[in-house]
Amino acid sequence: MMSSCWQITFSPKTEPSDDFKQFLEDFFEVTAQNYDDNGNDDYIGYCSDFDEQLMIKASSNITLPPYKVEKLESTNWLKDYVIRFAPFEVDDFLIYGIHEEQTPKTDKIPLQIYAATAFGSDHQTTRSCLKAICDLYHQGFTPQKILDIGTGSGILSLAAARLWPNAQIIAVDIDEEAVLVTQSNAQNNQLDSHIIACQSNGYQSELVRNNAPYDLILANILARPLLEMCHDTSNSLSNGGYTILSGFVDEQEDWVINNHQQQGLTLSKLYRTDNWRAALMQKE
Repeated sequence: MMSSCWQITFSPKTEPSDDFKQFLEDFFEVTAQNYDDNGNDDYIGYCSDFDEQLMIKASSNITLPPYKVEKLESTNWLKDYVIRFAPFEVDDFLIYGIHEEQTPKTDKIPLQIYAATAFGSDHQTTRSCLKAICDLYHQGFTPQKILDIGTGSGILSLAAARLWPNAQIIAVDIDEEAVLVTQSNAQNNQLDSHIIACQSNGYQSELVRNNAPYDLILANILARPLLEMCHDTSNSLSNGGYTILSGFVDEQEDWVINNHQQQGLTLSKLYRTDNWRAALMQKE
């Protein structure tokens, strides 16, 4: 990925389906997302070689939104076009990318993130989850065991490790690449002794099951998998424990929250960033 590549930018008019998002992950070498305050996000795929007819064939079971195709000329397209993002602050944290030559000056807790091949480090839902983590910390909550489902770049696990250095943190993702990125980010931030990252489809791995119950479960994924796992989430929480759920939009809010309430969780706080939502819920 050190030479020129193809960039395919999809511009859906409505929230795309989970099948479309899965297609992006399966077909392209790297995916990214550009966020719009009005919710009209662009979904971007990068690949070294591109065959439009092959893409259409691979997506035959879904309707592709409008897209444009561009060839990017660069000696390092991954760095120049994908991983570069400006440092940003969220409550107690400053997040900055690996392309920064120096740690930005800050009185916040710095976290350095490589996120090109793992979804979500600068998404509205990530910001809301970081706010919820900080809220719990300032309330005096001290979890001993933390589970991060769908860890992506590992950013939430890194934040939790900074705030609760004595906690045992397990970070899992269905995508092997995300696990590798999380491990790399943990090492770069000198937090690898605090975080165990492994591949798991939700709660299915032995590592996840054998270490339950958890005092805090982080799940910044999508509405449908949140619902599919809501029973396991409740069963895997300790009494008095919290879960931070995100990755759903305003019209899915009642759907997600009501289903988790039916599993014995109560809503503590709802976070709204643009049309995205995050819910802090507790098992009493």
